[in-house]
Amino acid sequence: MKKIYITDLDHTFLRTDLSLSSFTREVWNAQASSSIMSIATARTYKKTAQFLQNIELNAPMILLDGALIATMDKKIIDTKFINKEVGDAVIDEGAKFGIYPFVLALADNNLNEAFLYSDILNEHQKKVLKKYSKDDNLQELKNIRAMSDNFKIVYFSDETQLRALSSHLQAIFGESLKYILAPEAYVGCYFLTLLHRDADKSHGIRSVSEYVGFDLKKLTVFGDNFNDIGMFELAGISVAVANAQEGVKKLADIVLPHTNDEDAVAKYLKGLKSAK
Repeated sequence: MKKIYITDLDHTFLRTDLSLSSFTREVWNAQASSSIMSIATARTYKKTAQFLQNIELNAPMILLDGALIATMDKKIIDTKFINKEVGDAVIDEGAKFGIYPFVLALADNNLNEAFLYSDILNEHQKKVLKKYSKDDNLQELKNIRAMSDNFKIVYFSDETQLRALSSHLQAIFGESLKYILAPEAYVGCYFLTLLHRDADKSHGIRSVSEYVGFDLKKLTVFGDNFNDIGMFELAGISVAVANAQEGVKKLADIVLPHTNDEDAVAKYLKGLKSAK
C-alpha cells in the first residue's frame, strides 16, 4: 500500500517569503510518483493554488483549516460552514470587545471566495490586509455581516484581548463552534479562528482518507502550529519542523533539524529515499 504525506503550508512547507525552492519542488514531485501527496492549510483555495503551481498533488486538499476539502481542479469533496445567523451573532459579540473580524465565505459554486472586513481595523489587521492588497475578493463593509456559507471567522489582535474574546464566545456558543487561538508569525500578534465544530485538519484528514481509501497508519504529516495537532494525533508519523511552536514539538514523533526556510519537508523526504 502506498504511503501518504500531507503537509501544512505556512512555516512548514512554504518558506517565510511564501516561495518554494526548486529543490523542494523536485523532491516532492519525485515522491508523488509513488506516494499519495497533499496539503492541509488554513489558506483559501485561491491562495493555495497560487503557491503550489508546478507541485504534484494526487489527493484532495484540506483547505481553510478543514472547512473545505477540494481537489486542485475545483471538485468539492466536503464543506463545513458557519451559517449566517451564527456568523452574525459572533460578529455582534466581538463588537462588544471593540473588534471586528475577517469573514471568509463561499461566494459561488465555482470556489470563488469572499474576504469580508470591517472599515474599523486595528493595527494588526491592517498589516494582514497589506498582504492581500492585490486580491480581487476583498470587500470592505461599514456594517460587516456574515454570508450564507461562511468558512471561517478570524480575529487578529494581541493575546490578552483574544483570550478574553475566545472565553466569552465559548461561554455563549459552546461546542457548536471550533476555536483556534495561536500566535501569528507573519504579523507578530495572535489570531483567533472560529469554524464549524467539525471543521479542522483532523476531520479533513478523515474525509480525504475516506475519499482516497488509505490507512491512517501509513500517513505522515508535517506541521508547525497548534492547528496541526489534530493531524498529529491521527497520523502514523507526525513531524514538526525546527521552527514549530514548542508545544507542537512536544507532541511530534519527529522534530526535524531544519526550518521551513531550509526545505525541512523536502530534506526529510529526500532522507527517506537515501535510507532505502
